Amino acid sequence: MENQELLQEVREKAKQWLSDTYDENTRNEVQKLLENEDSSELIDSFYRSLEFGTGGLRGIMGVGTNRMNIYTVGAATQGLSNYLKQNFAGLDEIKVAIGHDCRNNSRLFAESSAKIFAANGIKVYLFDDLRPTPELSFAIRELGCQSGIILTASHNPKEYNGYKAYWDDGSQIVAPHDVNIVNEVAKIKPEDIKFDGPDELIEILGDEMDQKFLEQVKTVSISPDVVEKHKDIKIIYTPIHGTGVKLIPAALRKFGFTNIINIPEQDVVSGDFPTVVSPNPEEPAAMEMATKKAAEIDADVVMASDPDSDRIGVAVKNDKGEYIIVNGNQTALLFIYYIITKMKEAGAIKGNEYIVKTIVTTELIAEIASKNSIEYFDVYTGFKFIAEIIRELEGQKKYIGGGEESFGFMPADFVRDKDAVSSCALMGEITAWAIDQGKTLFELLQDIYLEYGYSKEKMKYIVRKGKSGAEEIQQIMDNFRSNPPKELGGAKLEWVKDYSTLVAKNLIIPQNVKIDQKITSNVLQFFTEDGTKISVRPSGTEPKIKFYFEVKGELKSRADFDAAEEKAEAKIDVIMEELGL
Repeated sequence: MENQELLQEVREKAKQWLSDTYDENTRNEVQKLLENEDSSELIDSFYRSLEFGTGGLRGIMGVGTNRMNIYTVGAATQGLSNYLKQNFAGLDEIKVAIGHDCRNNSRLFAESSAKIFAANGIKVYLFDDLRPTPELSFAIRELGCQSGIILTASHNPKEYNGYKAYWDDGSQIVAPHDVNIVNEVAKIKPEDIKFDGPDELIEILGDEMDQKFLEQVKTVSISPDVVEKHKDIKIIYTPIHGTGVKLIPAALRKFGFTNIINIPEQDVVSGDFPTVVSPNPEEPAAMEMATKKAAEIDADVVMASDPDSDRIGVAVKNDKGEYIIVNGNQTALLFIYYIITKMKEAGAIKGNEYIVKTIVTTELIAEIASKNSIEYFDVYTGFKFIAEIIRELEGQKKYIGGGEESFGFMPADFVRDKDAVSSCALMGEITAWAIDQGKTLFELLQDIYLEYGYSKEKMKYIVRKGKSGAEEIQQIMDNFRSNPPKELGGAKLEWVKDYSTLVAKNLIIPQNVKIDQKITSNVLQFFTEDGTKISVRPSGTEPKIKFYFEVKGELKSRADFDAAEEKAEAKIDVIMEELGL
């Protein structure tokens, strides 16, 4: 039976959206929801208010408090404006930068936000058209802004849009500002939103900022001589209808590459993403057109970026001549291995360098760092936590790279978010470096495993939508907490790390150890005696619970690679079954 109390509460909230505060189209859409006999859409649109999660504000577009529209975006901007005015009260001028991606309504939301900031007396720098997320982060720093926003839902399906808020260092907002802004936004009533700011406070950003950004991207190059030798390697790149269309080919050319092959159908900028079901380079289908083209022309590397160009997808030719997608852990491995190896060769390691990875990312990265006496840090999922480490160590230690398993990498700190623009250019250089040694990228990856140990990673997620889904996801987490497995894949469980209490329990000794993180998070990790790691976490931006698997294996030569993969895959399957997945 329907929860009548909830339905009544939702109907009351929806009726408030029939007032003159809202535009006519909005009122008509709400009326339709109220009149519909099936109340599920009404409930999902109004049962809660969108909140800042690990990736800001994100949701399906439509009317309602739980949807992305000019009123929820407006409330976020008004709340952020109020907070900026409190926090930077001593400044003569508060400045913000605004960017947006290719999604439907992104320009509308960006322009509406610009007007709201201006109405609050805040100086706005608004990009003239769609731009990559890393460029927005760069612009905040370059222009000395106190904050910035970008309208994007990253790699989500076309129904979604989102709003990411940034602080004065170009990083997404972290504690305590995140909670404080949520509190300010929660106070905003629709009539509080100042929609009509003066145009004089809005300055349009164009090509000049692009050129400054690309000049910085060029500084990421470590081996310009290798690029010069192999500048005509065949690089296929697709923006998957998004913001990378202009800047990523330009960045590759800036590095010196001359043979960049595009996929014309996917260069079409569109929030409907007409050639893909999901514009996510993590999904093989999103890169299918590019890998087909690669097979036709025997490309050296295939690269893709998601709609806001923060994620990088890479496909390489394996030893059977097939183009396969390198997973996010492997991409991060290639970057970290290359950066450290080349810095060591050049005698550029001074002893104060460090890298950062997220807790769900492969432990092989920590292995590479440790064996090369490079300090590394483990942080929660989200590049804002990588940026937080950089902010804390600014002027003391040198950041040389950081990444996470979900196809994100940040090779330099002039951007404080994951950066597919710099990453694509650098991956081109790594490809050239491998070729210079007579290797393919695939062989380079195998050689990293031979040197540092082999592991295989896999991610599985379960989607549970709406209010009932959120409750079910929490129930899954509660069950794992109260009843963790005793063994996994034939090995005893050694450690259980619970980031909601910041306690790591050793089940063998037994003993408890405090986890070194500043804040708690709803994440569980299981470590077995044979080095298997399983992480479980609900997504902060999507109705999903995610399971991350990493199992160790043995690799004695490149020829053993397929057998090692098969064995590891079988072990992951067994563990999934044991966990009821």
